Amino acid sequence: MIQRPLRTSIFALAIALPCGIPAVARAQTTDPSPPVSDPSAEPPPPTPPEPSEMVAEEEPIDVKIEGTRDRETSGSAHVIRPADLERFEYSDPHRVLQSVPGVYIRGEDGFGLRPNIGMRGALSDRSKKITLMEDGVLFGPAPYSAPAAYYFPLVTRMYSVRVLKGPSAIPYGPHTVAGAIDFVTAPIPDGEHAFADLAFGMQLSRKAHIRASMSGDRLGILVEGVHEASNGFKELDGSGGDTGYARSELMAKARASFGNQDTLLHELELKLGFSHESSNETYLGLTTEDFEEDPYRRYAASQLDHMEYTRTQVVLTHTAVRGTDFDVRSTFYRHDLHRIWRKVNAFRGASLFDVLANPDDPRNAIYYGVLTGEIPPSTSAETLLIGPNDRRFVSQGFQTRLSWRPVTGPVRHKIEVGARIHHDGIERLHTQDGFLVEGYELVSAGEPTETTAENEASTLALALWAMHAGTWGPVTVTAGVRAESIRSRFTDSLTNRKEGILQQVLLPGAGVFVQLPQSFGLLGGIHQGFSPIPPGQSGNVTPEKSVNVEWGARWSPKRLIRVEVIGFFNDYSNLSNVCTFSTGCVAEDVDQQFNAGEATVAGLEAYADAEIELPAELTLPTRAAYTFTRATFDTSFESADPIFGDVEEGDEVPYVPAHQLSASVGLESKWAGGSISGTYVSAVREAAGSGEAEPFETTDEHFLLDASVYAKPFPFWKIYVLGRNLLDQAYVASHRPFGARPGAPLTILVGTKIELPTR
Repeated sequence: MIQRPLRTSIFALAIALPCGIPAVARAQTTDPSPPVSDPSAEPPPPTPPEPSEMVAEEEPIDVKIEGTRDRETSGSAHVIRPADLERFEYSDPHRVLQSVPGVYIRGEDGFGLRPNIGMRGALSDRSKKITLMEDGVLFGPAPYSAPAAYYFPLVTRMYSVRVLKGPSAIPYGPHTVAGAIDFVTAPIPDGEHAFADLAFGMQLSRKAHIRASMSGDRLGILVEGVHEASNGFKELDGSGGDTGYARSELMAKARASFGNQDTLLHELELKLGFSHESSNETYLGLTTEDFEEDPYRRYAASQLDHMEYTRTQVVLTHTAVRGTDFDVRSTFYRHDLHRIWRKVNAFRGASLFDVLANPDDPRNAIYYGVLTGEIPPSTSAETLLIGPNDRRFVSQGFQTRLSWRPVTGPVRHKIEVGARIHHDGIERLHTQDGFLVEGYELVSAGEPTETTAENEASTLALALWAMHAGTWGPVTVTAGVRAESIRSRFTDSLTNRKEGILQQVLLPGAGVFVQLPQSFGLLGGIHQGFSPIPPGQSGNVTPEKSVNVEWGARWSPKRLIRVEVIGFFNDYSNLSNVCTFSTGCVAEDVDQQFNAGEATVAGLEAYADAEIELPAELTLPTRAAYTFTRATFDTSFESADPIFGDVEEGDEVPYVPAHQLSASVGLESKWAGGSISGTYVSAVREAAGSGEAEPFETTDEHFLLDASVYAKPFPFWKIYVLGRNLLDQAYVASHRPFGARPGAPLTILVGTKIELPTR
């Protein structure tokens, strides 16, 4: 086993921080000394307003948060409010985020267990180009050392979700080429509160969600638990075993406050979390013919595929507030994750993707017959390689943010400065064994276990940032800068390779908002996008960089009405991708970065959201979001990354839908109501190219229709019914890494919710 220096204290590591901000530098070394950090960590995002006396409503510099003034909002940002989350009770984060323009996803397992989220042309694979946070703290297993997000919190327990794009994302990182998403957990409300939500549905889907809290003037506590599970909608050949999942998350918060807001009011909050997942998910899909015959079939060769992880979380936050114009928020955090995923990796003598893409080829036909159990294996090449990827992660650090809102003459200011020191790391141990397919059973080939990867990587990062927004009359001008310094280390035990890398960069940005009469406004902004190089790369790899521009108009006549049209243009000097199993990379290329050179992404986002009050105490909530995106390569190149391949100038960037539309409308009262939602996504190219894509290299365009209805016999008791994919559309969500895999079919759930009001 690999030694575990990952447990090193963040405070000890902080001693080695460098200070300069030169251009990116790389140092190849055989010295396994610990990585020196860098100003690349990301400052904490502004935290959501909490109902305690502590922090009044925040006004992030360029983020549209409920209650903030539009003239303060010089960038593109969206808040998915608690009522929005409650209407459809989605457990799949993909479905939640598709309601935001400029955000697109790649489905994979139908449940959203391993989300693939992209923004404005950034590649969506494993959400590794997006800065992901929970309550302003990075939640990825190792955001710098291994950016692929194989862990994602249960969206069921989230209070709200904030999405930031363009210049709005300047304070957040390490990835700023696209944007940031912050999942906000439930605050501790005043008084006593209890909540329970139970739901059951098709495929034996079930949910249990319980929350309880109590709070006084100075002390408060909240405990919460969620369990979600399903037996799965796919059926294994032969046994027809469980193809579903079970996930559980526990969270506890405790808060204490002292002092007073006239001088200095302090608040301490401790958050503890525990997460566990056990899922029988696979990368193995189907041939096109098999998919058309039965899209929810699973070959028996995947019967051993199983993912299990355990994660712990500790977050301690101190907030100090003086009056309404000054506050400081500081957070210590640590997350540990241990993940084991046993899965089908390959045939010893053939590519699973090629076999399933072209099963009629004479050579592939034999492998296909072996895979499905129709032909007994006869050579070593027909042995299936199955094994676990055992990975241990740690992510820990300290971040602080100071916000000051002075007024000088006719100019209102908002000044924010912040810093974060962050350390994360990963230990990989990948092994595999040979198996023979005999009918519907897998039998050990009796061969020695093969170790395919044994390495460790770690990163120490420092980020410093500052932003200033000045409002004079109808004009608000915002300017900001982030300085990042990242030092990483990589050690490969199989090849005895040791490598270090130092990246230092300065990232500026600016935006402007002009308030016009009749509640109209114009906005524009520009910022430098950056995505760092993960540890263990070859010497010719460079960071992903772009210059991102956005401009648009907004109309917001009332608090709950907003219409917005924004154009964006991202000019990449280097677009890149980190190869993963999920895109079909061969073992020797996994976790390696491939440069794609210059690329251009341009598009248009349109958004409308309103809650219209009708007679008889009725409310009509409506929402619509449309995104058009055109993403092309500006250079020709050849790449071993399967989603790139041989690229010609003008080829389309993969995993970027040209059109995406989401809309919903409802009718609600305090006693009953309902909503209906539709989402359309055009076909998505899964490999770079132009013209008509090959059938096995594009997803299906699809339209999903969802609905929800509820009744409240008593103010504290709610009964609801949810319908997802009501048209029961079977569509290819992904062909990678190994064959066609479907989205989730028609699913009906019935639930009940009891909520005892605060008192």
